[in-house]
Amino acid sequence: MGPVKWSDIEDIAIGLLEAHPDVDPLTVRFTDLRRWVIELPDFKDDPAGSNEKVLEAIQMAWHEEWQDRQ
Repeated sequence: MGPVKWSDIEDIAIGLLEAHPDVDPLTVRFTDLRRWVIELPDFKDDPAGSNEKVLEAIQMAWHEEWQDRQ
């Protein structure tokens, strides 16, 4: 995976699933979700570039990936 930006929802979801495989994404607060995205090794975007809509999209995509592995 190359550099990841906020708009790379699917790549972020997969990265979060790999980093936090045992976490139900729907239990994660947006403040923690934002921090976890920024902490992903391939994340290379403005940390302030997210908003609630983006975080919700990431959470839903992560949840779909997480459900697929259950």
